[in-house]
Amino acid sequence: MTQRDAGWGAGPSERYEELAARFRPTFAEIRATAVERDRTHRLPHAEIGWLKEAGFTTLRLPVEAGGHGASLPELFNLLIELSQADSNVTNALRAHFGFTEDVLGSTDPDWRARWIVRIAASATVGSGVSETGPAKVGQFDTVVRRRGAERVVSGKKFYTTGSLFADYIHLSADDEDGNALTAAVPTRAPGVEIVDDWDGFGQALTASGTIRFEDVVLSPDLIKPDPARFPYAMAFFQLVHLATLAGIGRAAAEDVGRLVAERNRVYSHGNAGRTAEDPQILAVVGRVRGNAYAAGAVALKAAEALQRSYELHRDAPGPEAERATALADVEVNQAVTVVTNLVLEATTILFDALGASAVKQGLGLDRYWRNARTIASHNPRIYRDRIVGAFAVNGTEPPRQYRVGSA
Repeated sequence: MTQRDAGWGAGPSERYEELAARFRPTFAEIRATAVERDRTHRLPHAEIGWLKEAGFTTLRLPVEAGGHGASLPELFNLLIELSQADSNVTNALRAHFGFTEDVLGSTDPDWRARWIVRIAASATVGSGVSETGPAKVGQFDTVVRRRGAERVVSGKKFYTTGSLFADYIHLSADDEDGNALTAAVPTRAPGVEIVDDWDGFGQALTASGTIRFEDVVLSPDLIKPDPARFPYAMAFFQLVHLATLAGIGRAAAEDVGRLVAERNRVYSHGNAGRTAEDPQILAVVGRVRGNAYAAGAVALKAAEALQRSYELHRDAPGPEAERATALADVEVNQAVTVVTNLVLEATTILFDALGASAVKQGLGLDRYWRNARTIASHNPRIYRDRIVGAFAVNGTEPPRQYRVGSA
């Protein structure tokens, strides 16, 4: 069934359905076991492996390099569909797709060529950026030092989403002089320890826990020549969260619609002999679905802004490209509160359309709210409306980086 036939609207391009058809059987397999995996804490190693085999992790690479040449709107629409299957898997691949954008936007031809080959060969990258230690905002306790002719990294990271499933860890650190440094650390390198100690009540299968680095040797080819990220990075990473939320909303809408259709029991004070014909129940289902539809539409509209930024930086870097990036940040920021509210409401009120049996663990309906609430807590949404207001009133551009640390 096409996205349009399912009532979610047309995809972002004429070829989208052809592109999506390649991955939908894998999405269906992932969704089939999502509830069981959530209940038993079975990490999605196999599921991410299926996506790699299908070529999903190479979506953004050029066709001639072994990828699919997907545009950013196409990528984000596919992330919505993947999140419909299991939002944990999308989050586990978030760092990989961000690293891919770094590669595509790199001005160093050797680094770019080397990593395009690796990604085309199905190599994946997880996150090694955030820390929970005492480092101040904008600095890291994880440090890369010189040891003779070698460079070694030691330190500890948290929120290392996806690294347990990946081949490399995208590391942000400081060097001995306090300068920023970026590297790709092999997950199986001696001295790397990845621990699945993330205990959040949502997104529990993303392996977003601890990584310890103990004198891990970095070969020169693993250190990025320019530590800066791609220009639209902040908008990109936040939009992955919004696409994930939109997918959660779609999954919740489809589940509540199916469960209402299957329901035989009615309340004595209801409005019809069948739950499926009760207008109040149908209104709840419609509200859930409408919220999910709107969330997806908003996310995909913002993806168009990222595509403009990407194309301008690729073809004509300069003031116009920088302005497009600032506007992409504005569009994503002003989408955050709207999308999160829509999906948090949808994943709460869906229970109003069902009886008490809907809270049984076997249905797993609670995971939608738990996952949505967890994602909505990333990069605090309470600051987004203020940032947009500052742009609307004073023309102030949004900040280009979000860091956490001691004051």
